[in-house]
Amino acid sequence: MKVGIIRCMQTEDYCPGTADFKAIRERKGVFGDVPEEESIEVVGFCNCGGCPGKKAAFRAKKLIDAGADTIAFVSCIHKGTPIGFACLFAKKMLEVVSQNIEDGIKILTYTHDAPAPNR
Repeated sequence: MKVGIIRCMQTEDYCPGTADFKAIRERKGVFGDVPEEESIEVVGFCNCGGCPGKKAAFRAKKLIDAGADTIAFVSCIHKGTPIGFACLFAKKMLEVVSQNIEDGIKILTYTHDAPAPNR
């Protein structure tokens, strides 16, 4: 799996992505079903471009151009971690990205199960 990660721009000051990378490394959260023999490579880690996420489709395409076969929206978007407030535009952003990428690209709607630890 070659994954491109899109995070919430609003959470960048609160979270460096530690829980997302830990979920990949430990194969937990959404990555728990990835077979052990399959490698997981992060090809890019970027934000949505800020509310209302209008740059997410462009950034997803850039991640795909960099080799991603999977686009992962981090937990902060759909679950609201670590700030406790989910993105109001998450559903629309996912819809727009899905409509603007080629078939065969997998989309993940979260990365880790638990909120990121306090820093």
